Amino acid sequence: MDAREVIVRPVVSERSYEMIELNRYTFEVDKRARKPEIASAVAEVFKVTVVKVNTMNVPGKSRRVRYAKGMTPSWKKAIVTLKEGDKIEFFEGR
Repeated sequence: MDAREVIVRPVVSERSYEMIELNRYTFEVDKRARKPEIASAVAEVFKVTVVKVNTMNVPGKSRRVRYAKGMTPSWKKAIVTLKEGDKIEFFEGR
């Protein structure tokens, strides 16, 4: 899998921005990606050193529009810890 296919998008939330101070960045990743693939993709795309990767599967929520019931899609979240001193400039422009 290509590095650009592994990382889907950065997760932008209050909690993810609080974790930036701890040198941890949050991404939505491909559901099939494993931790070593995620680490190498982040290192290749952003030119940083990855120390640790934590992943979790986020289940979809049930939603309703008038009479139709449905589900939001489930997705995989990765929290990537970087080496002390490394930054991802994409998040710094908040």
